[in-house]
Amino acid sequence: MKKMMSLMVIFGLSSFVFASDPAAIIAKQCKACHGAKMEKSYLNKTAVVNTLSSEEIKKDLLAYKAGTLNRYNMGTQMKAQTAKLTEQDIEALAKFIPTLK
Repeated sequence: MKKMMSLMVIFGLSSFVFASDPAAIIAKQCKACHGAKMEKSYLNKTAVVNTLSSEEIKKDLLAYKAGTLNRYNMGTQMKAQTAKLTEQDIEALAKFIPTLK
């Protein structure tokens, strides 16, 4: 029983240690096209991401990751950018990006 409790504590704490860092994700994967504060419209074609709601951002990122969204003819590019994002990464980005206004 003690081993089970220890494992539960370790796994519980690991979620904090390995928590998603939306600022780091943006700096690495998003900044070149959307700006450091997600304030740019890529090629003057896309929406300014930091003006979207958390729900819109999450829905779009999940759809790009699934390959079911091709908005602005950027589906292939965005699928590649979202491929390694976890659900937790997407949730963190969706909450963080609107705060960058």
